[in-house]
Amino acid sequence: MGTSHATPSGPSSTPVHGPPRTRPLNWVLLVAGVLLAVFGLGVTAAGAAILVADASQRDGQYAFTDTDRLQTVGHAITTVPLTIHVDEGATVGPYGLDDLISLQLRATPVVPDQDVFLGIADASDVAEYLDDVPHAVIGDQPWDPGYSAGPTYDWGSGMWGSGRDAEAALDEVPGTRAPEPPADQDFWAQSTTGAEQQTLTVDLRSGDWVVVVMNADGSRPVWVDVQVGAHTEVFGLAGPGVLVAGLVALALGLPLILVATAGLGRDIDRDIDRGLGRHADPDDLPGPGAGALPAGVGPDPLRLTGHLDPQVSRGMWLIKWLLAIPHYIVMALLWFALVVTTIAAGLVVLFTGRYPRAWFAYSVGVLRWNWRVGFYAYSVLGTDRYPPFSLAPTDYPAGLDVAYPERLSRGLVLVKWWLLVIPHLLIVGILTGGGAALTRASEYGGAEWNISLVGLLVLIAAIGLLFTGRYLPRLFDLIVGLNRWVYRVGSYVLLLRDEYPPFRLDQGPEDTGEPVR
Repeated sequence: MGTSHATPSGPSSTPVHGPPRTRPLNWVLLVAGVLLAVFGLGVTAAGAAILVADASQRDGQYAFTDTDRLQTVGHAITTVPLTIHVDEGATVGPYGLDDLISLQLRATPVVPDQDVFLGIADASDVAEYLDDVPHAVIGDQPWDPGYSAGPTYDWGSGMWGSGRDAEAALDEVPGTRAPEPPADQDFWAQSTTGAEQQTLTVDLRSGDWVVVVMNADGSRPVWVDVQVGAHTEVFGLAGPGVLVAGLVALALGLPLILVATAGLGRDIDRDIDRGLGRHADPDDLPGPGAGALPAGVGPDPLRLTGHLDPQVSRGMWLIKWLLAIPHYIVMALLWFALVVTTIAAGLVVLFTGRYPRAWFAYSVGVLRWNWRVGFYAYSVLGTDRYPPFSLAPTDYPAGLDVAYPERLSRGLVLVKWWLLVIPHLLIVGILTGGGAALTRASEYGGAEWNISLVGLLVLIAAIGLLFTGRYLPRLFDLIVGLNRWVYRVGSYVLLLRDEYPPFRLDQGPEDTGEPVR
């Protein structure tokens, strides 16, 4: 898979006397393009989901939640009071309220030959009926989004899409008496009873309503499978418009991103385009610790350096997460645009075998920016110098560059970013926490934390700084080497080079391995 190094990328061969200025218009186009594209992706996905949901409800069908099995040792299972306000004469165009939204409830007895009762009544009547009667209340709002139509279409799971276990969602209410059979009561607004699956189409009316499921004879325990279904014409009305709006936003946003990233790449290469630095004196090239590197000269197409600042503060690492927030916001925009640019560049490579130079410079610039922020913050903690807001090489303790390839394989672009790189991705997952990590999650998928290998080593370094004021040099060399491995793989995944990343840990501030041939 070896590919000749060819000529270095623009910024890599330019002597650094301060970063070239990027034109504000390119940044405006980038921000506008990213915002439009993100909006377009979200709206397009929503429009597609609405159309799929509408298709599942044709011919009067209902979209149902997954089946939840509920069980209580009490005499009934009820919902919390549901407050509904309805304008009885409300219409939207030709549609009445019943056309816009219709709900169905299903209850199926688990015990064979056990008649089940399903009813809806005013909350005050249900409270009086079940006063001092042991029963269970569904503690969460039972109308969470997440529907499925039939056995094959699944949008949600758990307690009506809430993700909670059905049994855990029930709150048991103690009592001492048994109720009369529910079918003998006359306060039910709607009800049905029988030994098979019972379905109740809900009439939406204003009031405070409670849904009740019981055995038809009022006995206990109660053990039923329940579902909630919905049918609405709103999906058919809104779906096409939402989808078209999303596609229009994408059609506007994606070209803006590509134009902006090409402009930013040309800004980085601007000094090269003017003929500066192509034949620069070697003495003018940046030395150790500078931001720009003579890419294509050395062990790998990617050159990553990081030089430890001997004056690193004992405690500043405690607040660097806060200080780096502006960079994280900008990098979110840059990385979104980088994904779009990489896809477009991959198509160009597929047909021409060449990576557009301006997009290449932008891609390398994003990696460079990311490495500088990581070196400052929690990928290394190697310096207290605030990273510059620049895609270009600068005089900074951390630097990164990639040699520009004159030709790339057309065939590799189809497989190298996902198939060939799998062994490296497994390793990178361990190093960065994307794969094997120490993870602890709450029972219902709440907050979680993970510690990657690099994160653990940086934590050890941070604790050492806090108590001794020194960063262990050998530990620093190891951390930089691990980051170098990650960025080599990243440059390969981003289609910047065809050379397969070596399975080699080059520790220290500078690359020390053998040249790639």
